[in-house]
Amino acid sequence: MSIWFGEPSLEWANSRSDGTAIRSLGIEMTELTEDSLKGRMPVDGRTRQPGGVLHGGASVALAETLASWGASMTVDPEQFYCVGMEINANHVRPVADGWVYGEARPLTRGRTTQVWDIRITDEQGRPVCISRCTMAVLPIPSKY
Repeated sequence: MSIWFGEPSLEWANSRSDGTAIRSLGIEMTELTEDSLKGRMPVDGRTRQPGGVLHGGASVALAETLASWGASMTVDPEQFYCVGMEINANHVRPVADGWVYGEARPLTRGRTTQVWDIRITDEQGRPVCISRCTMAVLPIPSKY
């Protein structure tokens, strides 16, 4: 059974990235499965640290992007919106170039919070970063 509310559009989500850190880092959402959101990010001059490998902060940006969009796509956007409350990340393998791939899957989807597990891998499928992100589910403010 799908976790998504309605029929979320990756094209629409990706188009909302213009003028943001998401676009600057080259992050894009690539696939929705029954219970996960997948995306990718290049490892290049935008995302490397001075030592020549993927910056841990860029990995965290990819992780939070996937968790945020994932959470947002599971709630009724007319009633709720989702924002990040906490994120952690374990960086387990350096990557110098190419692409990294993320997959975000909810561990819990409660009424007011969601917890997402995000696994980032290199092009060979090896773990690069393991992250967990807690999202707040907030009511849309009254339009009065």
